[in-house]
Amino acid sequence: MTKQAIGILETKGLACLVSGTDAMLKSANVTLAGPMRQIGSAMCNVVVEGDVAAVKAAIDAGAEAASQLGNVLSAHVIARPNESLGGVLPASAAGGGKK
Repeated sequence: MTKQAIGILETKGLACLVSGTDAMLKSANVTLAGPMRQIGSAMCNVVVEGDVAAVKAAIDAGAEAASQLGNVLSAHVIARPNESLGGVLPASAAGGGKK
């Protein structure tokens, strides 16, 4: 699968993030770019990667599913992310991390 885009889903509460992540992985050809992360104050996020259309479809499906259980704080797609983001994102996202 070509990794041309990354999608970030951020929620308040782990249960709605798990539900949203499940919906994302079932709805489109995307992969997780590392584990779900707890940020603090009940905020959690997950990053998925794949081609642009698949990531957009997955983020839409994940945000919809997560919003049925809790609060979606952010759902965003970054097409063709710059390689400099590798230090901020999980190791496999956007070709970042250590090689």
